[in-house]
Parts: sequence; structure tokens; C-alpha cells
Amino acid sequence: MASSGEDPRSGSPGRAGTEPSLTADAAQLDTAEDFEVLEEEEEDEEDLSELPPLEDVGRPPTPPREDAQRTEQGRGEAVEESQEWLDVLGNGLLKKKTLVPGQGVDTRPCKGQDVTIRLKAMLEDGSVVEENPALTFTLGDCDVLQALDLCVQLLEMGETALIVSDAKYCYGAQGRSPDIPPNAALTLEVELLEAQDAPDLELLSGKEKIELANRKRERGNFFYQQADYVLAINSYDIALKIIGSSSKVDFSPDEESELLDVKVKCLNNLAASQLKLDHYEAALKSCNLVLEHQPGNIKALFRKGKVLAQQGEYREAIPILKAALKLEPSNKTIHAELSKLVKKHADQKTVETEMYRKMLGNPSTAGTPGKCKDKLPWSIPWKWLFGATAIALGGVALSVVIAARN
Repeated sequence: MASSGEDPRSGSPGRAGTEPSLTADAAQLDTAEDFEVLEEEEEDEEDLSELPPLEDVGRPPTPPREDAQRTEQGRGEAVEESQEWLDVLGNGLLKKKTLVPGQGVDTRPCKGQDVTIRLKAMLEDGSVVEENPALTFTLGDCDVLQALDLCVQLLEMGETALIVSDAKYCYGAQGRSPDIPPNAALTLEVELLEAQDAPDLELLSGKEKIELANRKRERGNFFYQQADYVLAINSYDIALKIIGSSSKVDFSPDEESELLDVKVKCLNNLAASQLKLDHYEAALKSCNLVLEHQPGNIKALFRKGKVLAQQGEYREAIPILKAALKLEPSNKTIHAELSKLVKKHADQKTVETEMYRKMLGNPSTAGTPGKCKDKLPWSIPWKWLFGATAIALGGVALSVVIAARN
């Protein structure tokens, strides 16, 4: 992982009764609505050749052939099966089927609630890769697999359901070593055990707030490792909102200091994710917030220098990277970035000098544009002075001649 993430982990942070390995996939939520259209049987053109003669209308109908009966039976089973499975996103990649009915639609959990489920995850060959009798997470916060985040909100209390999910909504192209290969679809057996409102942030103790913020931050680190920077930003934002929430509980100086430390880590990692997405202004703001709290934070200085460099502000970026290097002289990454920027800045100055020469109409003159400008104000006044003096002397002589003749 890049230097942005503190405490990188391969899975999600767990709560009491949760498994750290259960995580959301690295893909963004697919909001495309390619609704599945059930194919209807095509109607053949009317064929009169198969109609019975008029005199045979009264005869009892011919019993259907055995193969026709089997075909109709297969169609009926297909329709029944399609009615059992719910295509959650309409793209066929995430489906849900109820195994044991729940207590009614009114008992479905809402986003933001803390839910507890029983989970069993299997590969397509039936091998079990995870079992958890009581997995607890905040619904809608991307704390777990997207397949779970999307489907658990459709479960009724006490309902047991089967969820078949494409790898896109599980562990994606990376998989999970060693038991889940890349691009592996999963079948999840889920039972909704409990749903309750999330705790009031204002009433959390300092320790509880630190633990909650750290779980969200570590979740962001996981997404960063998966190269899913959008979901990483989402997790860091949630952690920062938790830290910045008002509180009715007094915190100790040590807890205040630890909360500030978590905040700085989140802002640093947030800047790294924003930089990956070329969101330069947002990344610059995140770096500046870190430096407000810790002016000597090397990671924030380094990333601020990189942001400015990406924006072509080499003159501003170089002293910032020099300050970072002064704090950590042995850092090879800062050395390399600084050397690269110094060269780019020199090339930029050369281009600017040539541009000024062309603007002044004297591209062959040596020296900087400033020197050319210095020469111009003095050359014109001297020429004007000599001309004016000559005219004045000529006027005086003419006056003398006229006076002598009179």
C-alpha cells in the first residue's frame, strides 16, 4: 500500500461478534438499471392448415402429446423460479431468494441502523469460506460486502435468505487470499437477527468514539488497498464526521489527543485518495487541515507538494518538499520527487524566457526578459534629449540673425 494508509489491513475492522475478514468489494455501486425483460413466447403467423374441418368441431379434443406436456411443465417451473428470485439491481448480478419468511415488511431495517445477522458464505462449488453466527455492522456505511449492504435492508426480521452475488459486489478482482480466488461469485446464506438504532454520537464516551472512528478509518484503508478510492473517501468522511460530532460527555486530555491523532490520519489518507482521483483542490484542502494541527507533518507536506506540482505550481511546491526533506533527510521518496520538480521548474523557466524574448521581438538577445526591460526606459529619453537640444540651439541662432538684421 502507498504511504497514505496507517495500519493497513487486508479485511474490515470487526466489532464484538464480527469477523475482520468480511469486507465490501472494491467496485463502486452499479446504479445502472438494465431491467431484465422476461422473454415472451413469439406468436406464429396464423396457419389455417392445422384447423380441424367444421364437421369435426364437436369431437372431443385430442389429448396432448407427452413431449408437449414436458415442455409446458418446464416453462411453468421456470416462471415459478423467476418469481422466487428477486433481481436486486435489475442487472442479474445480485439476486435474493427467501428461504424462511420473516415477520413482515414493517420489520425491515433502515440505513444507519446497527444490524446483526447470521452469515454463511460459499463459493460456487459449495465450499464454505466464512461462517459468523452474529455479524454486526452499520447498514449503508459500506462496513461489509456490498452484496450484504444492499440485500440486508430487504430482509424482514427473522427472515433467512439466499443471496447469489457476482464478484463485483463481493471481493472483486483481488479476491481474498487464500480462500477466495479473484473474480469469485459467492452464495450467502443470511438470517436477520436484530436491528436497532445506532448509538447517539453525543453520548459516546471518548474511548467509544475513538474505537468507532478507527473502525471507519481502517475500513477506508482497506478500500485504498483495493484501489477503490471513492469508497475509501466515503469511509474517511464518516470517520471525520464521528470525530467532529458534538459531545455531551467530557473527554480526558489523553482522549482528546488520541481523537486528534485519528483525525490527522483520516485527513492524510483522505488527501491520498483524493490525489489518486485527481481531485486536487479537495486534496489541497485536506493537506492544509492537517498542517493547521501539525505544521511539521511530513506526509501532509509531501502530498501538498505533489498536489501543487500536479497543478504546475513548481515554485510553490519546491520549498514545501524541501521543508519535508529537512524533517526527514533520509527519505528517498521525497528526494526523488524534489529532484523531479527542480528539473521541471528549470524547464519551465527556459520556456518562459524564450516566450518573453519572442514577445519583445528580439529572440536572439541574450539575457533575461528583465534585462531587456531595463534597457528600454533609458534609450528613448537620451535620444529625445539630444533632439530637443538641437532644435533649441537652432531656434536661438535664428533669433540672433533676425535681431541683427533689424
